Amino acid sequence: MERIGALVIGAGPAGLMAAEALGAAGIPAVIAEAKAAPARKFLMAGKSGLNLTRAEPPDSFLSAYAEAAGPLGPMIAAFGPEHVCAWAEGLGQPVFTGSTGRVFPKAMKASPLLRAWLRRLEGYGASLRPRWRWTGWEGEAVTFDTPDGPRAVMAGVTILALGGASWARLGSDGAWAGPLAAAGVPLAPFAPANVGLRVNWSAPMARQFGQPVKGVALRAGNGPWQRGEFVISARGLEGGGIYALSRPLRDGAPLVADLLPDWTPDRVAERLARPRGKASLANHLRKALGLDPARLALLMEFGRPLPDGAALSGLVKALPIRHAGPRPIDEAISTAGGVRWAALDESLMLRTRPGTFLAGEMLDWEAPTGGYLLTACLATGRWAGQAAARRLQTACAR
Repeated sequence: MERIGALVIGAGPAGLMAAEALGAAGIPAVIAEAKAAPARKFLMAGKSGLNLTRAEPPDSFLSAYAEAAGPLGPMIAAFGPEHVCAWAEGLGQPVFTGSTGRVFPKAMKASPLLRAWLRRLEGYGASLRPRWRWTGWEGEAVTFDTPDGPRAVMAGVTILALGGASWARLGSDGAWAGPLAAAGVPLAPFAPANVGLRVNWSAPMARQFGQPVKGVALRAGNGPWQRGEFVISARGLEGGGIYALSRPLRDGAPLVADLLPDWTPDRVAERLARPRGKASLANHLRKALGLDPARLALLMEFGRPLPDGAALSGLVKALPIRHAGPRPIDEAISTAGGVRWAALDESLMLRTRPGTFLAGEMLDWEAPTGGYLLTACLATGRWAGQAAARRLQTACAR
């Protein structure tokens, strides 16, 4: 049976950062990855512009993690937005901050950063084993399915960074939940996060498919109004404005849209009260309110039969959006649920399996898009890697 010092399972951002932390401590890691190449979801995310982190005050940044802000707080304090920027620039990838505070590499791609990162890890002596799929444990040994058949490895420390349960084709399939549950590790059920909504459209809406919806505000239940753009698709509603409300929407909160958030109700009512002459109601709405085709289509889709007077102006300011719930979990950008915090100590080590650490989306936390997801994956990977290095160094010193 092969014996190694440090084993990292999963070559996404959390796993690679754990391997970097080990390497910086002088410990070369063996990185096992189920897919043929590392960081496939990371690369996919980078195709539309890699949002590394977000430039905002620490308290505001941390609040994006809701109840997980407590356990994540020390990790993000140790490796937060400023550290992420410095890390990327240290890999030769200068960054810039957009108007909304989102931080991107100037290359606007993940591939140059990943290539530099892998070179750094190679310099630390890390080695990658592709197509090694983790299957669990046999006693103290870690087991894999590999191209050469089943393998078992004895590792001084192990870091599991296997991702969430979305985008299975890129490697995050949540299959790790089985072995962990069998080992008695408490898990929170998976749920889709940052995901679109299913809508059963009427036939006339087909002409709007692919159209962006701008200049609106959305509210889920009794929550605050939030500005955000989204897209009308054949499958429903998708985009940042919808993703930001994923959590209350999947819990059953109703969705309401303000189609003219910069207008007062009185202004809407006054415009609607103007004589429309021979114009159709749709044309009157378009001219009186300045609604573009996408917003007008939403009003017609969810407001018909349209009422008169104050009731119509009320619909414009608070249009109920009927939907059939979130898209399937495999289509979500990220997932909620995973290993409960109570299963881990402050170093992210499993209480029931000393020497095994966890990082990334495997943990029970969620956050909106906008740099929060990647920052937490990097921060937890670094935290687990440093803790694993300390444990291994302490064992070697005895």
